[in-house]
Amino acid sequence: MVTHMLEFLQRIVQEVNEATDLERALDIIVHRVKQFIAADVCSVYLNDFEHMEHVLMATDGLRPEAIGKVRVPMKRGLIGLISERAEPLNLEEVVDHPQYLPSHETGEIGYHGFSGVPIIQYRQVLGVLVVRRREPRRFTDQDVTCLITLAAQLAGAITHARASGELALLQGKRNLSNRFFEGRAASGGIAIGNILVVYPPADLASVPDHPALDPESEEANFRNSLAQASADLETLAERMAGWLSSEELALFDAWRLMLQGGSLIEKTVRRIYEGNWAQGALRETVHEHAQIFESMEDPYLRERAKDIKDLGTRILMHLQDNAQAPLTYHNQTILAGEDLSPLQLAEVPRDKLIGVVSTTGSKSSHIAILASGMGVPAVMGVTNLPLGRMDGLEAILDGHRGRIYVMPAPSVLSEYQRLADADRALETTLGVLRGHPSSTIDGHALPLYLNTGLISETRPMGIEEASGVGLYRTELPFMIRDRFPSEEIQAAEYRQVLTAFYPRPVTLRTLDIGGDKYLPYFPIRESNPFLGWRGIRISLDQPELFLTQIRAIMRAALELNNARILLPMISVLEEVDEAKRHIDRAYKELIEEGHAVTMPPLGAMVEVPAIAYQIKALARKVDFLSIGTNDLTQYLLAVDRNNRVVAGLYDDLHPTVLRALNQIVTGAIAESVEVSVCGEMAGNPMATVLLMGMGVNSLSMSAGSLLPVKAVVRAFTLTQAKALLETALILDSAAQVRSLLKDALRDEGLGLLVRDANKNTDNNRSL
Repeated sequence: MVTHMLEFLQRIVQEVNEATDLERALDIIVHRVKQFIAADVCSVYLNDFEHMEHVLMATDGLRPEAIGKVRVPMKRGLIGLISERAEPLNLEEVVDHPQYLPSHETGEIGYHGFSGVPIIQYRQVLGVLVVRRREPRRFTDQDVTCLITLAAQLAGAITHARASGELALLQGKRNLSNRFFEGRAASGGIAIGNILVVYPPADLASVPDHPALDPESEEANFRNSLAQASADLETLAERMAGWLSSEELALFDAWRLMLQGGSLIEKTVRRIYEGNWAQGALRETVHEHAQIFESMEDPYLRERAKDIKDLGTRILMHLQDNAQAPLTYHNQTILAGEDLSPLQLAEVPRDKLIGVVSTTGSKSSHIAILASGMGVPAVMGVTNLPLGRMDGLEAILDGHRGRIYVMPAPSVLSEYQRLADADRALETTLGVLRGHPSSTIDGHALPLYLNTGLISETRPMGIEEASGVGLYRTELPFMIRDRFPSEEIQAAEYRQVLTAFYPRPVTLRTLDIGGDKYLPYFPIRESNPFLGWRGIRISLDQPELFLTQIRAIMRAALELNNARILLPMISVLEEVDEAKRHIDRAYKELIEEGHAVTMPPLGAMVEVPAIAYQIKALARKVDFLSIGTNDLTQYLLAVDRNNRVVAGLYDDLHPTVLRALNQIVTGAIAESVEVSVCGEMAGNPMATVLLMGMGVNSLSMSAGSLLPVKAVVRAFTLTQAKALLETALILDSAAQVRSLLKDALRDEGLGLLVRDANKNTDNNRSL
């Protein structure tokens, strides 16, 4: 019987997953369940939260004309009881229950046995799955277990239908114009225009295997396609050159390097001569490369798999001689797609691109980072956006809160036009601050530095406004190659950024891989990567890599002397001691070789909670400290902020996080050691005043945050900041802290700056 049950569940789950719409999924459930557990009736009621009713949406056994018409007020009857309690109910005689509410419209009079289970997803009851029988007899425990399992499966389909607007249409609510689709804010701003949906021009995954009858000809065709794809990249890079920095444009350089040599070419050619035609060989090689990235824990690196696939698609286009037909771009284009690539972004004329929305990805996607670098609003991970029905429709993209309004109502459109005007006015107001010092009203300086590195957000404004680089991620030279870069290559890369910011300081974080960030040619497999072999641990275990990088940094700083070295993921003091021994060795080697290098200042990142309890001892061993609030917050709260299920628990304004930060800063100050903050919290205008109050020496952030944060710094006195911090530290929740800070910024006329950080309070209206 157990095997029979499992087979039934597997079959029905597959059918529900393959259903073309919610209506079909509901019909499958009620028909199959009624047959399997020998019920006389199976029905599904869904919750209409807007009208506070339970609506009969599907049934097998009751009157079909009642579907969509029978509505039970919430908290009434047995349906209301199951929904309110969020637990199953199994009755031998339904009429004996005090909350039984008979319905003559459905034709349910005369049924006695009753069982109902809630349909739940993410703590919210979406509806109730009910079975009934004529005789007064309880359903078995196995029957109830089956219902619970199917209700959980149905919850996903209902959630998707709510998101796409399909459920609202089924429930008879045609006017969706005041609702929104929700994703992740990736680049701030508001865009009002028309959606242009784009798709990959070729499908690499569908390419079959064929024998390579003429391997030489197949290779020639492949290499010709490589050359054409490389020419495409050069054209697109030239088009973007006026809008992106040299570091952002490095993405195109990295792709061109892959097309000029390395394992992508070598392995494809090898597969051709092993017997597969060029298209099949390319498919296998791209798949192999992409798998390496897809297996990584870090969301930024997982996104690189999409870059590999996009490059493969570009090559396949030319192999198939099937280039995409030219698109017609709207004057105000909001580019939308299931899996947007930087190449698709680059193809849109810059004067027509006003927004980007993707159903996949996150803030760490290349597409999101490039959009931010271009100053274009972007929303990622809008998983419920029905792209097939979106092309050409008018839409509002809210990059502050991660929302998309499609065919907005006049009232919504008017409000967002007002907000867009306010954004433009704010940009003009903030522009006045360019070139002015970042200091408080009472004269306390708080220098603002730039975070840069992996296809960075560096724009000309960032180079001009920043006091230097507070965090340079040195992974870039490692990421764009198929082997460890030499000392010469690394030195050239570092020299470029040191020269760009000279004489301002540049803090270079040493290679931070492992755990959640891997290199494709240096695979690491661990059961718990976040607590495993990563950061400084790898550098110390692989001293040849660490020494090469330190030597490259010192050589890059020759005559400039503006480099600083930052050690990532320090968890014990001995790691600093060992790293210093290697750094001393590299310095002595270079001096002996005749290089007139100087010893750069050495810093340690504070992002592991354990080191916060040894902060004074750590401070005595280094020249400066840098707090990485992203990882510190995740470790303190035990929350993966990239996991949609628990991301709502991640909050760097949580009182626990604030108290830990205050303890770290206090310990550093006691040892007279400089301390900065380089996580995303540093670029949040609401957090600025608290960090000022703690006494941090500097903040490091993306270019787009420099002027908003400077506005906050210049609007407060240090005394005010300390008073706000004192209040925040005794509050019980992040919501209370946020409310305190919003009020403080609004009192200083900076209310518009806090919109980015708003927590959504009207999710019940989210599609």
